[in-house]
Amino acid sequence: MLNPFRRSYTAEELNLCRFLTKCKLFEDLSNDELIHFLPYMYLREYKPDEVVFFRDDPSQALYVVKSGTIGLSIDVGQKLEYLTTVRTFSSLGDNSLIPNTKRIYNAIVNGSDSCELYVIPQANILDIFERHAEIKAKMNAALSSGYNRFIYDMFKAYKSSLGFFDVRQIYS
Repeated sequence: MLNPFRRSYTAEELNLCRFLTKCKLFEDLSNDELIHFLPYMYLREYKPDEVVFFRDDPSQALYVVKSGTIGLSIDVGQKLEYLTTVRTFSSLGDNSLIPNTKRIYNAIVNGSDSCELYVIPQANILDIFERHAEIKAKMNAALSSGYNRFIYDMFKAYKSSLGFFDVRQIYS
């Protein structure tokens, strides 16, 4: 049965909702939940080799890649050590879902092409979380799952490299 009081969405809203559900952090949210983020999604173009953020910067926004690629790296001494590349539908700066955090890696646009990112300010995310506990629970579950996957992969790499670093440093 059709609910006459159910909100209808514009084609643009539906396209943005479909886009967001392809990102791991948002994939379990319904359109009715995703719609809360749309007014706060700012599309920003970054030039080749432009810095999105540096390690230790305050985590003040979540980024979702619309087009292009972003290289993630950490600074080791005087050089940057490459970690990975993120592409369309990937998020970066996920720790912006957690208040009072800092960036744990550098994010720099790769290659010779520009990159388009949706920027969602942390203040807006936390406000949505405060008003909608179910959205917060779903997104924190996705964030936890991602961190669990990362820790698993890190220990797998540690084991396969025959313990090239002192793993106890992680727990200090």
